Amino acid sequence: MLATLLATAGPGTVTITPLNKAGLATWLEGQPPATAAWVKAVNFTAEAGTIAFLPGAFLPGEGGAVARVLAGVSALDDLWGLAGLPSGLPPGNYQLDEAVDAALDRRAATRLALGWALGSYRFGRYKASEKSFANLVWPKHADQGEVQRTATATYLLRDLVNTPANDLGPAELAEVAHAVAEEFEAGLDVIVGDDLLDRDYPAIHAVGRASPRAPRLIDLRWGNPTHPKVTIVGKGVCFDSGGLDIKPSSGMLLMKKDMGGAAHALALGRMVMMAGLPVRLRVLIPAVENVISGNAFKPMDVLKTRKGLSVEVGNTDAEGRLILCDALAEADSEKPALLIDFATLTGAARVALGPDLPALFANDDDLANDLLAAGEEQSDPLWRLPLWAPYRKGLDSKVADLNNVTSNGMAGAITAGLFLQEFVSKDTPWAHLDTFAWNSGARPGRPEGGEALGLRAAYAVIAKRFG
Repeated sequence: MLATLLATAGPGTVTITPLNKAGLATWLEGQPPATAAWVKAVNFTAEAGTIAFLPGAFLPGEGGAVARVLAGVSALDDLWGLAGLPSGLPPGNYQLDEAVDAALDRRAATRLALGWALGSYRFGRYKASEKSFANLVWPKHADQGEVQRTATATYLLRDLVNTPANDLGPAELAEVAHAVAEEFEAGLDVIVGDDLLDRDYPAIHAVGRASPRAPRLIDLRWGNPTHPKVTIVGKGVCFDSGGLDIKPSSGMLLMKKDMGGAAHALALGRMVMMAGLPVRLRVLIPAVENVISGNAFKPMDVLKTRKGLSVEVGNTDAEGRLILCDALAEADSEKPALLIDFATLTGAARVALGPDLPALFANDDDLANDLLAAGEEQSDPLWRLPLWAPYRKGLDSKVADLNNVTSNGMAGAITAGLFLQEFVSKDTPWAHLDTFAWNSGARPGRPEGGEALGLRAAYAVIAKRFG
């Protein structure tokens, strides 16, 4: 049970009345003149994100304490409509206005509860806070399972991305995967260090071998083997210095979040298992640090890959696609019914789409359209970019099957997708999400720091296709 969502109201529970601008006028028509005068005096117009406290003296049978909170929302089914209230209201217990609560359908009630839950997140591993969140009684028609599933997965994802690299390396990421696997009785295989070479994951090994924290491939399996195979791959670069093509300090500052793809993969896998979807789930996470030492891989090295393709290293800072290619080749070998990868892969995607819109690439139009539609439905938008075949020639190499970057630097997100596509069969429905996994500034329900971007959309597609 989420701590800030309560089963029942108790003594002193304060009512929240969510209102949009049109609804405020209608609501005031049924209120005593003193109430209307107070609302006017405090200049409450139901602008989204604003609140007004209504003293109990205006309500029959109430004392002078706050008895009602008016909350401005853009719409009653706005996911983020109440998300600022857990931290914005005084600590205590609150419930939705009875008439509003009764009128909400399942979708609206679930979205308001989820927004409240996501607004109750705090990353407190290193800094304690004395401020408590406000509690909300569950809306009557909310799907509690959906809220629990989504919120706990999002908390996990945010915690992982927010944790600095000194406390979250490849081994620690594998420990989190182990805890998730134990919770849902899933199988877990972790291939570490030189064993990657013995088991034919040479690109993952090459990228991670310079770190004293050994690279590894995390492989989680769950579900009935007779069910459709759904495989999720996540980029797990726990810190990215850029390697020998070292990043400037400004570019390195947020690189603790370069395992954001892995965080999405684990969170999505957790949602699938928690829902008990009838799929054969596999989660593959290549986990490495891309750092510098005497045995670091070098520009113009030629690497072997699991698929057998050779790759010339045009830039050691394009390491994410190198570890993903081995994991994707392994995932594709089982011919899953659906293959999705998440990666904080390119700055080019952020230049094109900004921090809020993950770039979506897919080799299957139906899958792409389903993901886009789910993004709209879940307030988790994606934007499709093309796997533009004419740009593939930019990845040609004179000495290997392909280069990991182009020489002209153009269309970087697209050419990264084209590189990954080389390791996935044409008949495997595959989507690649190039996500930022970070909020640069705080908004209601979305604090600054690690963020789930594309998670809810991806889960909705899996649930719809296989649930």
